[in-house]
Amino acid sequence: MRLIRTKDYDEMSRRAAGLIAAQVIMKPTSVLGLATGSSPVGTYQNLIEWCHSGDVSFRNVKTVNLDEYVGLDAEHEQSYAKFMHVNLFDHIDIDPANTNIPDGMASQTEEECARYDALIQSLGGIDLQLLGLGPNGHIGFNEPEEIFEKGTHRVSLTQATIQANKRFFENEAAVPRYALTMGIRDIMQARRVVMVVSGAGKAEILKQAFFGPVTPSVPASILQFHPDFTLVADEEALKCL
Repeated sequence: MRLIRTKDYDEMSRRAAGLIAAQVIMKPTSVLGLATGSSPVGTYQNLIEWCHSGDVSFRNVKTVNLDEYVGLDAEHEQSYAKFMHVNLFDHIDIDPANTNIPDGMASQTEEECARYDALIQSLGGIDLQLLGLGPNGHIGFNEPEEIFEKGTHRVSLTQATIQANKRFFENEAAVPRYALTMGIRDIMQARRVVMVVSGAGKAEILKQAFFGPVTPSVPASILQFHPDFTLVADEEALKCL
């Protein structure tokens, strides 16, 4: 594991964006695995700025997102498809046909999960996967379980995740209870993984994930075994170390 310690969220975002931009510059046809939530927003803002200034182009990049809520269509304001368009896709020179997100409205979720795994394989796998860290150690929507789930699958969201996400909805009852998510295998097969973590609220779970035992009860802990994993975290997130 490579650790990049930053002063604050802004520096964290800039450093993570630099890693992604370098990947795209070195390989313009990169396949990027992308994340949602508040943690990567600053990273995306930097990438937008650099795209507008001509420092990096996403014209030939393909993307695969980690997850999507079950039951939300792509135009729902809280869907992850909408999040990606608002926070990145609509502001860079990427071909919309090259962006991929699980279909939360699929009537047959097992078939959709199989389709998404096959899609990732057809693209040649993920060159760089961006991750955040959930309050219970989840990555994507891989929640604490007794085993590490391998492929894309439907998951029941834990109460901790529902509580963390309710701020984005009208009330807690409006938060979806299920999601489709890439599995641990998909994430671990990415050639590079970059995780962004910010704030004191993530300090204890960061310590458990990367300086404790590898266990499916803390899904992110599996990244201790990834051969090219970079953790970009600010001082507050690292204060328990």
